[in-house]
Amino acid sequence: YLPSLIWIPTGLRQPEDLVVPLAGFFQRHGVTWHQGTVERVEAQGHRVITSTGPLETDTLVIASGGRFLRGLPGIEHAVIPCASLEAAETLRQRVAALDGGTLAFGFSTNPAEPNAVRGGPVFEFLFGLETHLRREGRRDRFKLVFFNPSTEPARRLGPKAVQGLLREMQRRGIETHLGHPLVRFDPDGVVTAKGTVPADLTVFLPGLTGPAWLQGSDLPRSPGGFIAADAGCRVMGLEDVYVIGDAGSYPGPSWLARQAHQADLNARTAARNLASTLAGRPANATFTPELVCIIDMLDKGIMVFRNGRFKITLPRSRVFHWMKEAFERHYLKTYRKTVLLP
Repeated sequence: YLPSLIWIPTGLRQPEDLVVPLAGFFQRHGVTWHQGTVERVEAQGHRVITSTGPLETDTLVIASGGRFLRGLPGIEHAVIPCASLEAAETLRQRVAALDGGTLAFGFSTNPAEPNAVRGGPVFEFLFGLETHLRREGRRDRFKLVFFNPSTEPARRLGPKAVQGLLREMQRRGIETHLGHPLVRFDPDGVVTAKGTVPADLTVFLPGLTGPAWLQGSDLPRSPGGFIAADAGCRVMGLEDVYVIGDAGSYPGPSWLARQAHQADLNARTAARNLASTLAGRPANATFTPELVCIIDMLDKGIMVFRNGRFKITLPRSRVFHWMKEAFERHYLKTYRKTVLLP
């Protein structure tokens, strides 16, 4: 369960807490799991070539997620904690091993599609570890720095949210290095067009692009390398082929997200259109652009809501941390409650 990776570096969650066996869920819903790695998609979306053989399909829903761009020189010197459970655990171990020093946190985007960004978790790692270090009585031994090529990081959340996040950094004594393009990562710092941010440990989330198996597939792609889709989550120009979440590129406002709540809305849209097609009805459902984000701080959180009419930012409160934990329980219960049948 990747949303809770933010709590691994502070020890609030252990890696094993987030591993969810799916065999019972599959059995309950009559799902056949074809084990294999996707290599490409052919026949206008109706043949999936995998490492364990091809699959011929009548309909296809792609929900495989995107991947991080790793083109910046020296990217291997940064920890990308959302890449895997192992990466998040590596971050925990490295922070625990430091007696003091400078921790640098940042993110970037895909230049061809600026909304292909995963910024929220960086704020959560930053604020969560700051809270954790204070609890341990070690905060005075560390300098924390946030860096970003933009002067308004996370602007998809809205100006009020951006200013709130920057004020929170100031309140916590977190330094900022904003508005300067990234050049490279060194073992001891982050090099930008304005100079070097010295760091004993760099935490970084690159921009996103589409899955690697798109190379060689006959699916339409967006400028940023994602699967091009319409507002009904249909892959452009193809019949009965859908994409949801980070693998796709969708029409909508510049602040449109692709993950979390928005991915749920996309999934609902694709499911409705697929069900309509199978029943011989017009498939005309479209998704609603909507952003719901809780930026967790380990003990409190900030909540942001945005749609076509409203932009709401609610100040930090313990309630939002509890809400994020409740959301985790809701999701995991859906799968863990299932018992294998004889």
